[in-house]
Amino acid sequence: HIHRDVQYGWLIRNLHANGASMFFFCIYLHIGRGLYYGSYIYTETWNIGVVLLLLVMATAFMGYVLPWGQMSFWGATVITNLLSATPYVGNTLVEWIWGGFAVDNATLTRFFTFHFMLPFIIMATSMIHLLFLHETGSNNPTGLNSNSDKIPFHPYF
Repeated sequence: HIHRDVQYGWLIRNLHANGASMFFFCIYLHIGRGLYYGSYIYTETWNIGVVLLLLVMATAFMGYVLPWGQMSFWGATVITNLLSATPYVGNTLVEWIWGGFAVDNATLTRFFTFHFMLPFIIMATSMIHLLFLHETGSNNPTGLNSNSDKIPFHPYF
């Protein structure tokens, strides 16, 4: 719809898709920097970062399905069927995501809703990530802890 009926809709959609790819490039650079400097030592901050990565990947997958072509349909079918391997709740979880017993229009509606809602969850999780980062600090790649070199996050903290 946006490609055909909205002026410069093709540009908006392509900027959105390519912007997501650039965002992943920045995320991978951030992960690489964290691995290089040993940021995984601060487990709380690192684990929240991993959760953020999974949420961003889920959002990108939902967006990949939205054009609803053959690749999108079969991508949704294959990836969501991977969840059926989860013991006890797998099949129920897949049927809940699908909105029925097969990938259909209800699935597309759900994926659009998730694709819209997940960025807000990502934003909240990013704030938690920054809160943990404030506690541990990140401006010292030498691995030495010194409180005298830290810059206050806020005047009252």
